[in-house]
Amino acid sequence: METARVLVAADKFKGSLTAVQVAERVTAGLRRVVPGLAVEALPVADGGDGTVAAAVAAGFERREARVTGPLGDPVRAAYALRGDTAVVEMAEASGLQHLPDGVFAPLTATTYGSGELLKAALEAGARTIVFGVGGSATTDGGAGMLAALGARFLDADGKPVAPGGGPLATLAEADLSGLDPRLADVDLILASDVDNPLTGPKGAPEVYGRQKGASEEDIAVLDAALTHYASVLGPDAAALPGAGAAGGIGYGALVALGARFRPGIEVMLDVLGFASALDRATLVITGEGSLDEQTLHGKAPAGVAAAARAAGIGVVAVCGRLALPPEALEKAGIRRAYALAELEPDPAISMVQAGPLLERAAESIARDFLAG
Repeated sequence: METARVLVAADKFKGSLTAVQVAERVTAGLRRVVPGLAVEALPVADGGDGTVAAAVAAGFERREARVTGPLGDPVRAAYALRGDTAVVEMAEASGLQHLPDGVFAPLTATTYGSGELLKAALEAGARTIVFGVGGSATTDGGAGMLAALGARFLDADGKPVAPGGGPLATLAEADLSGLDPRLADVDLILASDVDNPLTGPKGAPEVYGRQKGASEEDIAVLDAALTHYASVLGPDAAALPGAGAAGGIGYGALVALGARFRPGIEVMLDVLGFASALDRATLVITGEGSLDEQTLHGKAPAGVAAAARAAGIGVVAVCGRLALPPEALEKAGIRRAYALAELEPDPAISMVQAGPLLERAAESIARDFLAG
């Protein structure tokens, strides 16, 4: 009989456990039932917050830079480097986590720090940059990022346009001639689980603006400002998949930096060495905080399950809450899902007790799939 080898390739449980902690808790639970079980941990991410942490867990070196936060204040931001490949996570510089509780700046938040973080990766010698975008506090179409990399955005008086998406309504001229020349020699991969266009009913302001504090009036202002911005830089790129990612930073990367869009989980599985880890596995455990309809549209567990199924390896999932019927799980390649909500129905308690509960869920997986 083949010796069991388990690969734990799960994303974070947002608000309670990092992807690394998920792997640790699952491993502990499995080994309580099957002592000495061979378990390999490969924390994963889909380009959003947690992407740098997943790269570091896979052997990349963590680097830090002091950059401009979304409100203009300095923040510490990390990126990951291995050889000449860097993983840069825009949320590290321009993410919602840098906003004080209850404070939003939908019209003025800037991606300037994300450009500074890309520049830090260039200065570290990166020639391939995986640019994970998600979790942003911004809706500026990447204008701040481009400004940090040498672009100039001027109004009708020849003065620099103020930071944020709202002021882009005053844009008269975009001068990209000063962009960092090293960008021409870099393979910049826009890694995102979002394929929205820049503007319109499925665009960045309409779909994601509210979670960044935008009112209905703000959304209309941002949509009009970004439409104008795109008319100056290049309207065709505004319709490309991923242009609307992270408040339109995807558009800025596509139109001005020569980026190519790839689904975030696919890129990250390549970067993290998932294929070779999968070769060693007889069972894969994936998961995230909420397994729901969104999971099926490019989130980490769906990407892991698809790759494992293609390799003929069985997959089970762990999650905080499960909002998918068995047939949807099966279609995604997941044999069974174990939800913490089944063990503790109170969501608040489940969040606080996520670690011990996850160990119990892993014990169940070991009994159902590995014991005997």
